[in-house]
Parts: sequence; C-alpha cells; structure tokens
Amino acid sequence: MLSTDTIRAAGAVLWRGEGVVEVAVVHRPRYDDWSLPKGKLDAGETVPAAAVREVLEETGFHSVLGRHVAQVRYSAFGRPKVVDYFGARAVRGAFTPNSECDELRWLPVADAAALVTRREDRDVLAAFALVPADLRTVLLVRHAKAGKRENWPGDDDLRPLSSAGWRQAEALRALLPLFGPARVHAAPRVRCVQTVQGTADDLEVFVPREPRLSEEGYWPDRDAGLVRFLDIVAGDGVPVVSSQGGVIPDLVQKLADLSGLRLADVPCKKGSLWLLAFTHPAPGWSTSDSPAAWPRLVSAHYLPSALPAPRP
Repeated sequence: MLSTDTIRAAGAVLWRGEGVVEVAVVHRPRYDDWSLPKGKLDAGETVPAAAVREVLEETGFHSVLGRHVAQVRYSAFGRPKVVDYFGARAVRGAFTPNSECDELRWLPVADAAALVTRREDRDVLAAFALVPADLRTVLLVRHAKAGKRENWPGDDDLRPLSSAGWRQAEALRALLPLFGPARVHAAPRVRCVQTVQGTADDLEVFVPREPRLSEEGYWPDRDAGLVRFLDIVAGDGVPVVSSQGGVIPDLVQKLADLSGLRLADVPCKKGSLWLLAFTHPAPGWSTSDSPAAWPRLVSAHYLPSALPAPRP
C-alpha cells in the first residue's frame, strides 16, 4: 500500500526495430541528464495513460504499450517516489526539441544503459533486455460489478452490470486501447460481454463467446480451458478476454506454473485486468504439441482497477 504522500509517476522503454532493437533515451536540460521518458501522473490519470502521455510529450512518438517492465522506488524532494515502466513500441511520430527534452537518441540497449545517468534507469533497461521486446500481449479482464447474485431474480447468466459496473466498463474502454487491442472475447455471461462491449464497438469487431472460459465450462476440464486460452493467445493481434473470478486466478497460476514464472498471489477484483505477455509460438505450432512448445508466459502484471486512483 502506497502512502498518501507518495509521488506516482510512469514511463516506458520506447523501442523500435525488428531483430536489432533500439530504445529511446532523452536529454533533460533542466537536470542535464540522460533518462528514459517518464513523468508524474496528472490528476485523474491512470498509470498506463501517464506512460503513453509522457512518451508522447518527451519524445514526439505515439506508442502502444506492451508488458510491464519494472517498478522502481526512490526518494525525490524528501518524498517517496514510485515509477512504473512499460515496454512501448513506437508506431509513429518524430522528435522535436522541447522544454523538457532537447535531444533524443535511438540506441541499442547496452549503449542506452551506458548513457543514462540514473542507476534506476539502468536497472529498468536490464529488466527490459531479459526477454524479447516483441511479445504477444493479452489483456485478461474480470467482469465489472453486477450487483449481488441473491438480489437478481432471473437467470444468473443474464445478470447485467450495476451502475458501478458501467463506470468500471467505461474506464476499461479508455484504458484498453493504450495496449493496442485488435480482438475481444468474452465468457458467455451478459456481465462479461457488457464489460468489454464498448471496446469491441470502438474496434468494430464482434465478441466471440468463450464457454471454456466461464466458471462452469472451465472447471470440468481445466486443461481444455487452458488450451482454448492459448489458442486465443496465438491468434493475430492483441486480444482482450473477459472472464470470471472463478476462472482467472487458476488460469493465470497454471500459465505461470507451466512457464516457471513465480507469482506471489493472483488477485482478481471485479473490473481488474491482468496484463500478460507471452513468447511467440513456433511456426506451425498447435496446442496438440508438447507443452514445452507452447507460448511461454514471461510477464504477468496486475492492474486492480481501470479507474484512476484518488489523489490525496
């Protein structure tokens, strides 16, 4: 739990290239240092939104967020400061010197690490370099609030979002595009579909129903649910998957166990999001292959809410 006087900030390892990856570092004349792009959250802003905004303001590049790379903590101006860094692929733009940054250099990771001034930035670059920059990102969402089951007189499959749930769904509609989604899937529950329908509408895509990722479809055959999820992972473009609290913790833990990724716990609040990043499957890969050939989970980051945290 962060104290109320903590300075929250966000940034990114902005990267480009295929094969040989280059990352962006910027010179800040105010401090006369070389840094990864980052900055403090504005009022009413989420951490991912701040990362995208700061990258654009400091580098001139629009970006798509990928995995969560690292969180660093240090003291600034006598207060604790926490900075979350994501990988961010540059998609378009150009650098123009500005009041915050007067120079940008695209460098291989090792050269960027040698140039940056702060040890914390070198640590972030080291974490970024541990796995490939170009990973398969999946946005696994638990449906938003839908009131209490005992207060709904009809079929529970048809229980809709509550007013609080609709606020969460609208927040997700603003947050999910930062990660460049292309597809939207949902367990066949009205509340699961409603949670991500706004995102699907914005993308102008249909929401396929995923019975294997509902609670009663998953638990009779967990392996089949896992295989179906990995089929979704292996498709084209970044998928959003909306499921239930009785599925997500077990599914994420199974994926982590298969990949040798250690997770302390797997929370799953309503309206929350797991940002999962996988290695690419081999060409011609199939879920009938040995699990050793399946896409490997290399990063799992939990966002407890798409709503911005209240400011102290």
